[in-house]
Amino acid sequence: MSAPTVVIIAAGEGTRMRSALPKVLHPLCGRPLILWPVEAAREAGAGKVVVVDNPKRRLEDRLPDGVELAVQPVPNGTGGAVAAASEHIDSDVTVVVINGDVPLITADAINALVEAHEDSGAAATMATMELDDPAEYGRVLRDTQGNVEAVVEAKAGGDATPEQLAIREVNTGVYAFKGADLLAALEEIDSDNAQGELYLPDTLPKLREAGKTIAAHVVADATITLGVNDRVELATVRRLAQQRINDAHARNGVTIVDPGSAHIDAGVEIGRDTVIEPGTSIRGNTTIGEDCVIGPQTTLTDVTLGDGVSVPHSYLVSARVDDFGTIGPFAYLRPDAHLHSGAKAGAFVEIKNSTIGRGTKVPHLSYIGDADVGENTNIGAGNITANYDGRKKHRTKIGSNVKTSVDTAFVAPVEVGDGAYTGAGSVITEDVPANALGMARARQTNIADYAERRKP
Repeated sequence: MSAPTVVIIAAGEGTRMRSALPKVLHPLCGRPLILWPVEAAREAGAGKVVVVDNPKRRLEDRLPDGVELAVQPVPNGTGGAVAAASEHIDSDVTVVVINGDVPLITADAINALVEAHEDSGAAATMATMELDDPAEYGRVLRDTQGNVEAVVEAKAGGDATPEQLAIREVNTGVYAFKGADLLAALEEIDSDNAQGELYLPDTLPKLREAGKTIAAHVVADATITLGVNDRVELATVRRLAQQRINDAHARNGVTIVDPGSAHIDAGVEIGRDTVIEPGTSIRGNTTIGEDCVIGPQTTLTDVTLGDGVSVPHSYLVSARVDDFGTIGPFAYLRPDAHLHSGAKAGAFVEIKNSTIGRGTKVPHLSYIGDADVGENTNIGAGNITANYDGRKKHRTKIGSNVKTSVDTAFVAPVEVGDGAYTGAGSVITEDVPANALGMARARQTNIADYAERRKP
């Protein structure tokens, strides 16, 4: 089997999405729609992947390196789209054509189509599927040798007879061609139709007129060729894509307690024996180690977690937690928060742009921003690093083995040495030396019999 050229048609406007965002850029489990067939083609070992765009967009900014872009200058149909990619098509290669709104296509499906096409010796091979309810899909008519004779439209006003409407085999819109035959047929088709467009399926009768054979390859799983035309269909495809992602993680040793409420993006990596509790969303470039417990009701976006990390009821964005860290419940880790091994960010703790040392605990009700905290330090409840002076931000440095008392505020820039303490309710504005006690509060005064004096 050869390495095919895969042409992905993505030039349509997608008006039925009712969106300012082009259809092929709508997100599906963390990827734009267009990247799903692109990644399938690359995984299938395509020698060349070509995306056909329209001149109003700049899809090249969204495509991986090595993917080639062709521009369809005018919106003149699927045949015009493939013709726009002609300069990328070699006559001696197999060419697979896929619509950019078919995100569930797989590498295995592409390879199976290419293999069937090359084994048949046909000029073109149409991927078909058999449906219990074919609805308005075009019906595939085969000749006595089993090759494709025609595709008849089943839509209202079409030419299909009752006998043809009873056929369950339908056209998926995915094709494989011999490169030379495709290029020749594209020269022959015309726009003599109601829409005035060039249709790729019109190449098939042209090939038959030239004495060529059109084969059919039945796709066993009809879901892999489902297209997306509106947001209802996008939701249907999202459910299927999410199930595929969740199933893959489960087969790799991840426990997903309630797959129906777990939202995991494509590309997320999760180690074995990790448990994903209900109501959890894992997004972007997130990597989770082994033996973690994530959720319930946790969101991770672009996060890196080591082994043995626990994150219930929390929200993490662009943060890192090393092995055996504990987060939450109700913690918020913002970008560039890095908790080293065994560190803790407890209930209602917010941390951003800070390093929390190995074994250090920020147990509850604290905000740590723009800070560097050493190892085995304990931050008391209600501690705050006041990092912004109204013009720019400053860092707070807290050493190792420090114990800060409740309601301590650190007015940056300030540094607390190793082994130091702070008194409860202190506002630390000056450096605290190692092993010292920093106290910064007014001395308490008790006024005797005050309550009696207030009586009328």
